[in-house]
Amino acid sequence: MRAEDQFHLGIVTTDFDATVDALTATLGYQWGVRMTNPVAVELPSGATEVVLTCQFSIQEPRLEIVSAVAGTMWEPVPGGGIHHLGYWADDVAADVAVLTANGWHVEATRPMPGADPASGELFFAFLTGERGFRIELVDRRAESGLRQCWAAPA
Repeated sequence: MRAEDQFHLGIVTTDFDATVDALTATLGYQWGVRMTNPVAVELPSGATEVVLTCQFSIQEPRLEIVSAVAGTMWEPVPGGGIHHLGYWADDVAADVAVLTANGWHVEATRPMPGADPASGELFFAFLTGERGFRIELVDRRAESGLRQCWAAPA
């Protein structure tokens, strides 16, 4: 992982529209398409599916607003604030191994869609450290598809 691989700051909120509206009104952010999708993830408690709603800002520094999912790691940071730092990864599983060897803890992973489950290939992973913040690693091959999420609306 390198500092230049950081591509967004994630904010989890219980009031999606109010958060987006406040960031637009006070800081002038504009937004790409809002997405809501069921996502199969592996949590420490086992496999589950969560419905995630998110929207990326068009401007940089890129913000990702995520709707809270009660009872999961997708809940707002107590007192508000940045939920995670998002990084591109050339090999998510390898970066997870480096982070866990340095004291980070895996909170959620998503296997690579279409890959052999035995390969251990990951599409994304969330980890938390003792400093109180999370890192999200996203497979770099998703970059071209995700860029459509923060394209200016037509």
